[in-house]
Amino acid sequence: MLLHSREVASPIGRLTLYARDGSLVALSLAGGDPPTRRWLRQRFGDFEVGFDRDPAGSASALRAYFKGDFGALDRIEADPGGTPFQHSVWLELRRIPPGATLSYAALAARIRKPAAIRAVGAANGRNPIPLFLPCHRVIAADGTLCGYGGGLEAKQWLLEHEKALASGAWRVPRIASQLRLL
Repeated sequence: MLLHSREVASPIGRLTLYARDGSLVALSLAGGDPPTRRWLRQRFGDFEVGFDRDPAGSASALRAYFKGDFGALDRIEADPGGTPFQHSVWLELRRIPPGATLSYAALAARIRKPAAIRAVGAANGRNPIPLFLPCHRVIAADGTLCGYGGGLEAKQWLLEHEKALASGAWRVPRIASQLRLL
């Protein structure tokens, strides 16, 4: 099996995109990290990686997103795999508009499983296509940031980029270090 891939520099670090048959199947926030490759191997078995300038249009969409076109990521076909429950959580993430946040409890209620808050959190943490399935928009019930595979600084940067801070959707002390634009 051949997966098409490209590493992209971004304001939150190096991102590695993986696509198959015209759909994005994974995005690594750590530049092709071993856990992403293990997950891809579990899902697809043995695979080869071939360079693609714009796998499934995702590199172009990321550039547009980081320039302010927040709808660009929604236009990319995503194939996250997963269980039916995970799939329902991941698809609901796309319904959270840019600049807005949602608690894990509210996300559980949206998928009509209000008692499944922890399971929603676990599914969110296993999201194979962050940014495109925007798990960074999910926060704790008290409005603080928690859990993000790319780190809380990246999550904060993404929410600020989407103007969530300006809308007052959440509050968190500013992190002193700044992310470098690559």
